[in-house]
Amino acid sequence: MSTRDDTRVVPDACDAPRALTISEFRAAVNDSFVPLHVTSRHPDRFRGVIRAAGVDDVHITEVRATDHTVERTPDLIARGDGAYFKLSLMLAGRGLLVQEGREAVLEPGDLAVYDTSRPYSLAFDDDFRTMVLMFPRDLLPLPSGMVGELTAVRIPGSDGLTGIVAPYLAQLAAHLDQVSGATGARLVGSALDLVTTLFTRELGLDGDPHRARVQRIRAYIDEHLASPALSPGSIAAAHYISTRHLHGLFQEQGTTVSTWIRMRRLEQCRRDLADPLHAGRPVAAISARWGFVDAAHFSRSFKQAYGVSPSEYRASRAA
Repeated sequence: MSTRDDTRVVPDACDAPRALTISEFRAAVNDSFVPLHVTSRHPDRFRGVIRAAGVDDVHITEVRATDHTVERTPDLIARGDGAYFKLSLMLAGRGLLVQEGREAVLEPGDLAVYDTSRPYSLAFDDDFRTMVLMFPRDLLPLPSGMVGELTAVRIPGSDGLTGIVAPYLAQLAAHLDQVSGATGARLVGSALDLVTTLFTRELGLDGDPHRARVQRIRAYIDEHLASPALSPGSIAAAHYISTRHLHGLFQEQGTTVSTWIRMRRLEQCRRDLADPLHAGRPVAAISARWGFVDAAHFSRSFKQAYGVSPSEYRASRAA
């Protein structure tokens, strides 16, 4: 399992974090997130602290700083450093998030999501503290375009469901030393499950019969990924709809049934390959566990999706 701990900007949990100057903070921000443009109205008086940890491509970061603004510009996006969602939880102070023409004023307890593949800005006029959960967009079992409807939309901390999700995220930020190895992977997995539940509710999937059906079908697929017999025909039959209708539902989301199944299987294989608990399990056994009957096909699909072979990926995470 690969864990992230940049000791230059992220002190050991037992050490008192050192306040960074504006130039040091800029470097730390770029190391902790994606490249951002950082400015402050009072650069001489600026002070900031960043603590971070992560498992694989999921990063948890706590930021404390004086007033400043961060911008994700088209030029920075053009560098092609990956497409992530960032979920911010305001812990103290106040911030303004702007993306896609929407603005969200965030106060303690509030949550908001934004997309690193699109321009955005975050402005803080005074001292503040926030935590950020950053993860690849494809880790959520929801279409990125659908989640895009939520970017720069304030999810109030006073809401009942947010009152469950926010404290969990805050505890992760407070105990970054626990975010490592197999334990960290499970903590992060639980966080993503909670975020998925929150976004599902915010998008109205619970109340929209059409969207709710799509969500039920996706949940069914996840429950039966291990079965080699999983197919558009079996999925359609289980939901009493025609195969043609099933294909139409996925086409509306910009994908196909087979692509979705393959993507979800690959993600489960990727997680197992990175998990130390499965270090002794052969790659072929892991792929078969998640429904890949042809080891060569799995290897080709994995390399196409992640840029390296399954064995190379496992070795890189172990290192």
